[in-house]
Amino acid sequence: MIRKTRKINKMRGSRTIGGGCSKKRRGAGHRGGRGKAGGHKHMWSWVVKFDPDRFGKSGFKRPLKTINKPTTVNLDYLDDNAEKLVEKELAEKKGKKIIIDVTQLGYDKVLGNGKITKALSIKAKEFSKSAIRKIEDNGGEAVTL
Repeated sequence: MIRKTRKINKMRGSRTIGGGCSKKRRGAGHRGGRGKAGGHKHMWSWVVKFDPDRFGKSGFKRPLKTINKPTTVNLDYLDDNAEKLVEKELAEKKGKKIIIDVTQLGYDKVLGNGKITKALSIKAKEFSKSAIRKIEDNGGEAVTL
């Protein structure tokens, strides 16, 4: 049934408008807090009845795949530090060629960044195409392990 007049019109002049004592309907304490407050405490029975999936985890998260990227080193670094590596006995010198085993230094792949001035014989698991070209153009060799 549709009301002809709103209920508030009947309440006009009643001071508390159906709220009991005038002190009782003041703040959010009258409704037990604002928003979702008290969901784990005084509103727990409401949560159990009307929104049982509100708390707790649900579903499954797929574990992220980790990609093992090879550790890389550039040709210019090897060229600059070739003499130092020979002094530290991490590389050996045979004639004019310097033989460097990159896996002993903790690298997997040689990249072709920079210029080479020395004849280097480099041993590694992988080489980029530009690295192989630069090494061979300079009189060295790229040995794949």
